[in-house]
Amino acid sequence: MAKEPESLAQRAGRMSQPGVVRGGRLRLRTLIMIRWVAAAGQTVTVMAVEFGLDYPLPLSICLAVIATLVLSNLVLTQRGVGRARLNDRAGGVILGFDVLQLAALLYVTGGLQNPFAILIIAPVMVSATILSRTATIALTVLALVSISLLAIFRTPLPWSPGVLELPTVYVLGIWTALAVASVFISSYVWSVSEEARRMSEALAATHSSLLRQQRMSALGGLVAAAAHELGSPLATIAVVAKELSRDVPRNSPIAEDVELLLSQSERCREILAGLARTPEASGPEPFDRLPLRQLLESAAEPYQFGGIDMEFCTHPSVEGDEPVVARSPEILGGLGSLIQNAVQFAVRKVTVTSYWDGDTVLISVRDDGHGFPPSVLSAIGEPFISTRSNDGEHMGLGIFIAHTLLERVGAKLTFRNRNGAEVVIRWPRFILDRGTDADGA
Repeated sequence: MAKEPESLAQRAGRMSQPGVVRGGRLRLRTLIMIRWVAAAGQTVTVMAVEFGLDYPLPLSICLAVIATLVLSNLVLTQRGVGRARLNDRAGGVILGFDVLQLAALLYVTGGLQNPFAILIIAPVMVSATILSRTATIALTVLALVSISLLAIFRTPLPWSPGVLELPTVYVLGIWTALAVASVFISSYVWSVSEEARRMSEALAATHSSLLRQQRMSALGGLVAAAAHELGSPLATIAVVAKELSRDVPRNSPIAEDVELLLSQSERCREILAGLARTPEASGPEPFDRLPLRQLLESAAEPYQFGGIDMEFCTHPSVEGDEPVVARSPEILGGLGSLIQNAVQFAVRKVTVTSYWDGDTVLISVRDDGHGFPPSVLSAIGEPFISTRSNDGEHMGLGIFIAHTLLERVGAKLTFRNRNGAEVVIRWPRFILDRGTDADGA
């Protein structure tokens, strides 16, 4: 395996990046509806001032500016079919256009002397509620630039009779009020909305974790039932295999197959016994803590068969000694399931690589197979989703069990394709060093 030029910290940051970009929170349909309301409100206001209050307005110019908003909304309605949500960039561009459109309408109707100038911060408020901090800051700056230009450049405020010119000090006060409102209200609204988003994401994560635990408990019941039901037929297979091993001559062509059948039936018996064994009944075991390299070799030992080469690599850091890890069922079972999955789909080789420093422990399990299909890469870890095969032979439970077991002991898993399939397991160093049980971790 080639030496890695990058540091462990860089590798940890790269491996912890999610493979799926989270979608935007701004619904296109909602934004289109808001813009229709804005266009209708602008039209009604202009008509009421022109014909109801009999104030002179550049009506054709005002209607042309409003028409740009209507046309842009028609384009969004036509091209936005099938796009349920907008990302930050698209949402920011649309709201930025709204700021400029409203600034143009205010320019021909008195600038900051127009009482409706307060509406220029409305797109900023929408951004602060839904979009990211970067988009909100950009829109706030655009709004500040717009109101600054409107304070200097504007047509006279429509008035009858004559022309109304407000004092410069008053216009400066309006500019100050709008600037402070844009910055303060957008900051406040964004902070409150971000806290609500974090709470919502935390609740969603908690719900997902509880659902995963419920599935794991249900799966445990199925495992116990399967172990009970398989006990009798497996015992019969073992008896028949022993009888065959005594009756078949040593030089028989099927002697080797009989020995393999006998060994595999014994292994199945051990697996079922392990499933039925409870931690309380098993008692203390020798070597309950092992160095990381030996732990990985112990987890991989049952799966070193079928002509697949198993390579173990270590890339320690000078910042910390090799971790000594508890031989917990969660860690051994989770790592064993991932290694078994890699062996099943490898062509020639499976590479198990470990990294560590004073803060982080990383384990990479990589095979040289065809990798994870892109269609299921985002859903890996859910039960009954097969990661490699569509032929019905693989139910996808192995990855689900490994994912759940390792998350219970504080690990974070990343699935990706890198010249084959790769699973990266990442722990904070202190979790493995303190050797707590699953609940404590």
